[in-house]
Amino acid sequence: MRFVIYSLCFSLCAPPAFSADAGSLRGYSSDSERTEREWENKFRAIPDPANLRSYMQRLSARPHHVGSPYDKDNAEWILSRFKEWGLDAQIETFDVLFPTPKERALELVEPSKFTAKLEEPTVAGDPTSSQHQEQLPTYNAYSIDGDVTAPLVYVNFGIPEDYETLDRLGISVKGAIVIARYGASWRGIKPKVAAEHGAVGCLIYSDPHEDGYFQGEVFPAGAYRNPDGVQRGSVMDMPVYPGDPLTPGVGATRDARRLPRSEAVTLTKIPVMPISYGDARPLLAALTGPVAPEKWRGALPITYHVGPGPAKVHLKLAFNWDLKPLYDVIARIPGTAYPDEWVIRGNHHDGWVNGAEDPVSGQSALLEEARAMGTLLRQGWKPKRTIVLCAWDGEEPGLLGSTEWAEAHADELQRKAAVYINSDSNGRGYLGVEGSHTLEKFINGVEREIDDPESKVSLWKRVQSQRIANSLSATELERQDKQELRSRADLRIGALGSGSDYTAFLDHLGIASVDLGFGGEDGGGIYHSIYDDFYWYTHFSDSDFVYGRALAQVAGTTVMRLADAELLPFDFDDFTDTIRRYVDEVQKLAREKREQIVERNRQIDDGVFAAIDDPRHKQTAPPKEPVPPFLNFAPLENGLAALARTAELYNQALVHASENGGSALAHAALRDANARLIAVERALTLNEGLPNRPWFKHQIYAPGFYTGYGVKTLPAVRESIEQKQWKLAEEEIGKVGKVLENAGEAIQGATAELTRAVK
Repeated sequence: MRFVIYSLCFSLCAPPAFSADAGSLRGYSSDSERTEREWENKFRAIPDPANLRSYMQRLSARPHHVGSPYDKDNAEWILSRFKEWGLDAQIETFDVLFPTPKERALELVEPSKFTAKLEEPTVAGDPTSSQHQEQLPTYNAYSIDGDVTAPLVYVNFGIPEDYETLDRLGISVKGAIVIARYGASWRGIKPKVAAEHGAVGCLIYSDPHEDGYFQGEVFPAGAYRNPDGVQRGSVMDMPVYPGDPLTPGVGATRDARRLPRSEAVTLTKIPVMPISYGDARPLLAALTGPVAPEKWRGALPITYHVGPGPAKVHLKLAFNWDLKPLYDVIARIPGTAYPDEWVIRGNHHDGWVNGAEDPVSGQSALLEEARAMGTLLRQGWKPKRTIVLCAWDGEEPGLLGSTEWAEAHADELQRKAAVYINSDSNGRGYLGVEGSHTLEKFINGVEREIDDPESKVSLWKRVQSQRIANSLSATELERQDKQELRSRADLRIGALGSGSDYTAFLDHLGIASVDLGFGGEDGGGIYHSIYDDFYWYTHFSDSDFVYGRALAQVAGTTVMRLADAELLPFDFDDFTDTIRRYVDEVQKLAREKREQIVERNRQIDDGVFAAIDDPRHKQTAPPKEPVPPFLNFAPLENGLAALARTAELYNQALVHASENGGSALAHAALRDANARLIAVERALTLNEGLPNRPWFKHQIYAPGFYTGYGVKTLPAVRESIEQKQWKLAEEEIGKVGKVLENAGEAIQGATAELTRAVK
């Protein structure tokens, strides 16, 4: 009998006939599927919103940043819960550089005097907002010390394109302090780009246009940022490498060899500080100079000017540059059939302050997953693969706990880690999924089987419906083809950049990863402020914790299904389809870049910019640029073709295995096939890493050098084109083409194991 590909499954020894049901589980024989579904149904009935609420109330009761007493207390409490539920657990400790402020000052010194408050006041009715003695002040971690007085220049979001606009306006930030608004890129990019252009200091403020009164009522009346709210956060140059700045590439154990702080390249080059829009308004109002372009204008009741002058500000920052302990809580459930294949599940437990939404909403779900798994273990469930549950510390300052653990255990993880499943914040709304596209088909299957707690339709159907509805109002570039949304078997998942604890696993070690979380229906304006607390969350987010339960159900089902599958459910059709899109995108990018430069040079020669310049508001014409060469994309095309061929051969091997029954696929054959499947993601890495940042080894996904969190796919090729490094682009096209061939060879290895098993 012939079975469709997605229904094929194998057992360890002499399995019954495979299921032909289109809704069957990938990687399972019919008997093992029945057993798995029974356990999954039991699991999904266990998570309880009341427990989630209780966990959040406990974990967010006090500020728990890295190095604080309550951070350690929380870690020990999580450890005790893991052990109470019957899990083998321990705390692993690392010592990392974590600066905290000892002096902060910001003043407008010309043309008038103003001293910034630099604090978030207690809000009546919000009990934990008064814990000022325990709260970290408003600051950006890993800013250098500094004491500078300079003219102020407004730089919009402070990304590279904004400086191109400033050049056209004839404005330089050299020797100036820039003020940028949050948004459009990760915060650490703003001082990075400012320093590259000669600025001596950087201020980052939250404009009400992005997360304040322009969006809705402000806290405590509503969910959005009030005039005193400040977004703390790290400005470490994480696109170079995350984790402890002093121990790149190695775990920050007590005896680790550390760099001198002067050699830590991920620290900022200039002092930087976050401020509220209440403190920013007088500074911006004091600027004159050109009126800011329309797209640069926020929602403050002022005319936005760029400067410089007459506003001059004084910024002074000094930090305690101490090593602080991290407490990673690690629990293990040993596998019975494949103990040396690990399915890892993680969420961080540290917060900038009380951190109810970020990260306790996600950590609470992980705890409820652990409790449910402990319950199943007592009832006789035994996973085939080892499950590793991780409550990370130090995520907020720079993915410290997960990175140091992954670096310390890198050799073992390279041998054993099959998949990493991550979550972080969680709220109300739609399930968001990003990750390795070899897992796209698998995670679609999970989404189809769990219902949204409020609409009662499947999570998959709700996301599909949202995308179809949004396609009506999207721009042409953003619009996803409605026909594909209705006809494609699987919803596309996003690619992962950085910004959470999957980074070391995917980008550094080449471990297939998925990031999960709900959101989109709860306004957010308390991110990284003292108001991200239990009061805010229970009034404005998942107040009845049903989406917390849904996250526990989704993530727990994902972990169990991966851990119990006889054959790991990686799929290469969706993966190849996605890579094809990426190759098309970089070819289009190169073509458009060339056309744009040719056209702009012609406009310069034709005097277009001089003709349209306003004599009263003169702008500088852009300089002519060398016309880019035509790039040879044949290596990428060849690599893609090889990948497509091997993906099809793997599918044929699955069909052949099905037609010959599964009895020949004994334990050893499955072990070898699974090892080959795990190796596919590893094959997408290069040991030399990306240009100028060797820590990032994955050649398909990486955070952008100038986006920080936002992903760049085929990053070496894409960014060299964006940065007009044409020779480098040609070189990287060849390297990435070879990587695709390497992935094809890894898939071919898995195919050979299946073929050998049925001869």
